[in-house]
Amino acid sequence: MSTEDNRKVMQDAVERWRAGDGGAIFRLLDDEVQWTVTGTTPISRLYTSRRDFVDNALKPLSALLDGAIDPTVINVLADGDQVVLQWDGSAKTKGGMPYMNRYCWVMRFTDGKVVEGLAYLDTELVSALFE
Repeated sequence: MSTEDNRKVMQDAVERWRAGDGGAIFRLLDDEVQWTVTGTTPISRLYTSRRDFVDNALKPLSALLDGAIDPTVINVLADGDQVVLQWDGSAKTKGGMPYMNRYCWVMRFTDGKVVEGLAYLDTELVSALFE
């Protein structure tokens, strides 16, 4: 797929996510995706499949929030099979505190699916959620 094809795939998934389809962005992950969450948080590590990432990163994080994270896209950059998504996520914790994190996901696409990803985020904020 071309640079523009990969950018469009990401932009379309983000639009569906913003419209309330929270799984749209994560359905882009290949079943065998290699996804790394940076830092030393309870969810920071290499995940070796979509199921591993969903079950051991997304679900534990989501369990601490009162509803879905609302994404605001800052930028979608693409070059060949590489796509970078910069976005802000906002939600409330179960205790009513605001959760506002800035993310940068660097991804490699193959045939419209994310096969590798690296997530940069405010790790201090994520660690605080788990305390």
